[in-house]
Amino acid sequence: MRLRVENLNFAYGNKVVLSNISFSLKSGDFLRVIGKNGSGKSTLVRCLLNINKISPSTIFYDDIDVVKIKKFTNIGYIPQKIVFHTGFPLTVRELLHISYPKKQDYHYTSIISSLDLFTILDNNVNKLSGGQLRKTMIARTLLNKPKLLILDEPTTGVDTDNISTLSATLEQLKKEGITIILITHDNSFCRKLADYHLHLHVDANENTFEVYND
Repeated sequence: MRLRVENLNFAYGNKVVLSNISFSLKSGDFLRVIGKNGSGKSTLVRCLLNINKISPSTIFYDDIDVVKIKKFTNIGYIPQKIVFHTGFPLTVRELLHISYPKKQDYHYTSIISSLDLFTILDNNVNKLSGGQLRKTMIARTLLNKPKLLILDEPTTGVDTDNISTLSATLEQLKKEGITIILITHDNSFCRKLADYHLHLHVDANENTFEVYND
């Protein structure tokens, strides 16, 4: 999926958070968005998902203005904070089946394998660790075959082994041509894998940005 952002501005009241942000991605590109707390990383995500209402002719997906899109069908989103509580003894397998009711075909098994979820498929979702729950939600998103994947701080609460698994999964998704936007405070995570880096700055109440590749 192609993405184009042209002079994106957003403010909460009188507080400007994003100012004249512009960048473009072609299908299969990997963008890392970095910056200190308060620089506007999560606000950018909310704009990309049209949660924060923005001006027309600012964000385009495959040349379609985001304000004209009523339902996102090709975009997968993993939020920074995953809250999942249910009183039912729902297993990982059952949760994934809700998103992907088809038989366990190659697409299903390849995702489960890449995220190393086979050993927890019969575990209660409510009893998963933070890293296990995050990987489960990533699998749930990938089963829907998104063309664009947005991950907001996916390494939060994740141990070293799961971080390595996640990095390998993102590398494979990039090879498959999925466009990826990664929001992270970890300056080393997937740095070499990314094609571009969007660095948001806050300096003396002024918001600036730069886009570059290593």
